[in-house]
This record gives sequence, C-alpha cells and structure tokens, in this order.
Amino acid sequence: MGLKLLLDECVDRRLAQAITGHDVKTAPQMGWAGLRNGVLLGKAVEEGFDFFVTVDRNLSFQQPLEKYPISVVVLHGKSNRIEDLLSLTPQLLRALQFPKTGQVVHVTNE
Repeated sequence: MGLKLLLDECVDRRLAQAITGHDVKTAPQMGWAGLRNGVLLGKAVEEGFDFFVTVDRNLSFQQPLEKYPISVVVLHGKSNRIEDLLSLTPQLLRALQFPKTGQVVHVTNE
C-alpha cells in the first residue's frame, strides 16, 4: 500500500474513502481523539505516519512543525462539510506525491 495518512479529528472521516491507494486512519480510530496537536503529531510520528491531514489553518502558528518528521497538509475547502472536502481530493492526492517534512502544504480549489 502507499503512504500512511492520519486524518485529524476535525476532518470528516468519510474523506478517508476517497484517498485511494493509501493507508488512511483517523485520530479517533487510533484512539487519539481529544489529544492536543503537539501530542497528536508526536504519536503520528511514533506510529510511522507520513502525512497529517487537517483543516486547522492555525496549526503552523501553534506548533513548531519543523521539529516533527511528518508532512502536514491543511485542506482549505469552502467549509468543512464532506462535499467541500471531497472536492479537494485531486489536489490532495497531488500533494501526497511531494512530501515536505516539517512543513505545511496548503490544498485549495484555486
């Protein structure tokens, strides 16, 4: 299987079904619901995740991402509704081809 992705709990879990060819888990599936972002990123690294996918646009201001050997993707949909997130799937799949460890990649429809 492809890359290992962790969806933040603020991302609709149904998005996982659209990310084909990769091993996608949600924070709640891993038993990590309610963890703060720093702890969550640390757990994701420990478990070997390649990407952390979120809709939290403030994450890069709240965490020193360069200290985590994981790529972070922030989805910028019109809203956090599943329909709007699904429209970002092609751009998300493209972003997965170019990991940027310790950095944020912003995925938009623009």
